[in-house]
Amino acid sequence: MRFLVDECTGPTVTKWLRQQNHDVISVFDEIKGADDKEVIHKANEQNRILITNDKDFGELVFREKKPHKGVILLRLEDERAANKIAVLKDLLEKYENSLSGHFIVVTETTVRITGKT
Repeated sequence: MRFLVDECTGPTVTKWLRQQNHDVISVFDEIKGADDKEVIHKANEQNRILITNDKDFGELVFREKKPHKGVILLRLEDERAANKIAVLKDLLEKYENSLSGHFIVVTETTVRITGKT
């Protein structure tokens, strides 16, 4: 799968996704300091699912109707990289075919998939 990992999600998640043979770019490496509109535009333009911890992307997708190829919003109690990876691993194993074009909110215990574009 093709992902764009937001700065707030971190380099450890980027590295892990690459180790799983996903095509991944990182905001930190590619467009460090970019605002949210630039980030979602780049993800859409490059046909990538955005992985973020920033809830402002919900505003961009639902209120401002910004086009996207999919957004995974991590809303976690434990923000450590190991927990992010564990949650993403579970999400990819169970929902891989449901990610593209959807807005997905993931916690340690729930997955909510909305908004097919």
